Amino acid sequence: MTVALRTVPLVGGPVELRGALDLETTQAGVMPRRLPAWTKAQYQDPSVYGVTVMPSGVRLVFRTDARALEFEVLTFTGQLACDPHPRPTGMLELLVDGALAGRQQAPVGNVLRMAGPGSVQELVPGGPATVRFAGLPAGMKNVELWLPQQTPTELVALRADGDVLASLPDGRRRWVHHGSSISHCIEADGPTGTWPVVAAALGGVEVINLSQAGNALLDPYVARTIRDTPADLISLKVGINIVSLSAFRLRTFGPAVHGFLDTIRDGHPDTPLLLISPVSCPALEETPGPTATGPDGRLVALGDRADVAAGALSLAVVRAELARIAAARQATDPHLHHLDGRELLGPEEADDLPRRPSPHRRRIPANGQALRGPRLRGRRSLALSQSGSTPRTEGGPSATGASADSAGRGARERPTFPGSGGLREVVRTGRRPFGPAGTAGTAGTAGTAGTAGRLACEAAGHERDRRPRDQGLTVLTWTNSGTPERLWAAGGVSHDARDTAPS
Repeated sequence: MTVALRTVPLVGGPVELRGALDLETTQAGVMPRRLPAWTKAQYQDPSVYGVTVMPSGVRLVFRTDARALEFEVLTFTGQLACDPHPRPTGMLELLVDGALAGRQQAPVGNVLRMAGPGSVQELVPGGPATVRFAGLPAGMKNVELWLPQQTPTELVALRADGDVLASLPDGRRRWVHHGSSISHCIEADGPTGTWPVVAAALGGVEVINLSQAGNALLDPYVARTIRDTPADLISLKVGINIVSLSAFRLRTFGPAVHGFLDTIRDGHPDTPLLLISPVSCPALEETPGPTATGPDGRLVALGDRADVAAGALSLAVVRAELARIAAARQATDPHLHHLDGRELLGPEEADDLPRRPSPHRRRIPANGQALRGPRLRGRRSLALSQSGSTPRTEGGPSATGASADSAGRGARERPTFPGSGGLREVVRTGRRPFGPAGTAGTAGTAGTAGTAGRLACEAAGHERDRRPRDQGLTVLTWTNSGTPERLWAAGGVSHDARDTAPS
């Protein structure tokens, strides 16, 4: 017997939108945005809006006993005049109880045609289309629909052949991350394959990815957004866009970093905060930007090395300045931590990356497990982990269309981060954490480098220097032989990694 599908309200009902801080009302429906609505008045460059409505890390979350679900969406994609086809629209991925239950190509909707980069665009209107997921398991289950990370997507309708209920609090900590396209992951093979999502899943935390391809430029409105967003861990990846766009000189860069951190600390005075400097990019290591594309498709720096002495920024200068700033601030901020980006991807691995026309498009394709976003360094891995559990209330779209991520969450109780118990998991690089139920995940294609390292999420309840807030989240790296090489603890506690080797 065929059961009729019923329409479920996308706003003001049981469906929760996670990973977005705003819902913009459109003619067709609503469009998630990863920055609050008030930020739109503070920038003019259309590229900022463009990457903000690309829903990297955005998902619809609810419970249902439905066996079939339909999602009606309207996408926006681009097309160059020399290309007969629009850009790929990416994938819609459905998780059921944390396992990948289906993935389908996002339908082509509106298309922006242009003669070339920066040219006048012609809108070719499209219409909404429906994506159907059928044959879902019987009974009540937790469902997440992940939107394509590279394609602005209007949500038009959700239909189900069963009851749809609000999700239940799961007690996961929240990790807020901001970076460039390397963290936006436009070219990942799917929304659950971006490295922040993979790291969050392996670590048992929930991620809000505020990364903006080509636009990680220490914008004050981003700092204020992070300040106002509840978070249990914050990480910032700073520098590559600044150098590639020649956005600062040394004189202005340092104060801008301090101001960005000061603003965040106004709302998160003791939240663990990891400041990450740029990964390797050979063209910009010693030579300032701006950048262009060479005849071979590789990045070319157009600046003059001699100008570095006068204050121009290269990646080497940026790394040194970030290290200096972190060291100076740590005297009064014990919850601030610094990580050299070359620990994630070093110069010997730069040639393993795909050729891109500019460094902010040098995306690490997070295929499969592809913590080659930060698996990175051909032999190393990076992950997040939590210990203990503290229930917290999840937000969702309000009746006005604004996500509760951007309002009403500041008063929630902060977790205590107990120093014992928790999660211990070892996953081999090349696997993603969202495999079918009962499996370890599906093997992914090669990511950045060919070396098969090991990734470990570790929270074994360290007994030394038991700081309750800081024992909960860690970053751990391993050699590909499985030997622990480095452990970064959110509280600045440097544990001997050999004491916590994975089994």
